[in-house]
Amino acid sequence: MIRPARLTDVPAFHEVMMAAGMDPRSSWSRVTPQELEAALSAPQAGGFVALDGDRVVGCVGYRPDGPQTLTLNRLATRPEVRGRGLGMQLVQAVERHAQDTGRQRVLLAVSQFNLNVLPFYEQLGYVRTADLYAYAHPASPPPVVLVKDIEQL
Repeated sequence: MIRPARLTDVPAFHEVMMAAGMDPRSSWSRVTPQELEAALSAPQAGGFVALDGDRVVGCVGYRPDGPQTLTLNRLATRPEVRGRGLGMQLVQAVERHAQDTGRQRVLLAVSQFNLNVLPFYEQLGYVRTADLYAYAHPASPPPVVLVKDIEQL
């Protein structure tokens, strides 16, 4: 089941991020629970969690990036639940939220330390762009930026 993330989910959301196996050189591995809570509770920001029973096994965040773009971030699933389509469902939840809030596209950045996920996003219709990623960590190499246009109903 996919549902909106709650602030009470922050510890579990953070645990999933840390269990996901991101390269330790990535700024991802330095995110604290306090930073995560601030990001999820920022204006027009939020996230979704994937549940297996009552246990959070997947997560994704989002935040506005101007009036037409929603930025997807922090997509992660626990290694033992991969292959069940939860990552795709979490991405689709963000895309629906983008559509529901009148955004025309979803943007995301892939760390140079996590390029093996590019085929996953490309399979979901994301394409590389020359757009800059406004939230890039200055101490990290520039990420690969991908976007997907969202059809409005």
